[in-house]
Amino acid sequence: MGPLAQFPAPLSGASGARTQGARGLRDQPRTGRTRHRGPAGGLLDRALADAGIDPADAYVTNAVKHFEFTRAEPRKRRIHKAPTLREMTACGPWPAAEPARVEPGLIVVLGATAGKALLGSSFRVTRVRGTVLEEEIHGRPERLVPTVHPSAVLRAEDREGAFRGLVSDLKVAAQELA
Repeated sequence: MGPLAQFPAPLSGASGARTQGARGLRDQPRTGRTRHRGPAGGLLDRALADAGIDPADAYVTNAVKHFEFTRAEPRKRRIHKAPTLREMTACGPWPAAEPARVEPGLIVVLGATAGKALLGSSFRVTRVRGTVLEEEIHGRPERLVPTVHPSAVLRAEDREGAFRGLVSDLKVAAQELA
């Protein structure tokens, strides 16, 4: 799916911003607050908190607004498929429009799909994770910190090590926001 965690510049008296996700966008009018769901969403919340970022202070969205999945066996967890170029192109207006609307102080790019949606097909998260990039995104200068997608942590053989790496990358984002 390729979530992007966007951290808008703090408002007077507030620390950070809001959270939204593909499903969360539907929830926001009722609750005023949104969450990503599932194991990867819970892991992202834990990693943000461990990095010193209140998960409620992040605007989380998806670069690709829908997904396909496979299931090895009935009642087993769903494995999301990487989006096709056609799907990424169809969803292109969202990653272009959301930063302009939210005006983030920083964008954390979670995984290769989000990175490719924002920075093009040559993006490789492993080359730039945990660094601050200054890039023009759809005509706007943005600061970005790429890292792995939380689902990659869940699939890793060394989950604890992968989680520590994600938290370390998010601490770079927290320092940029301080």
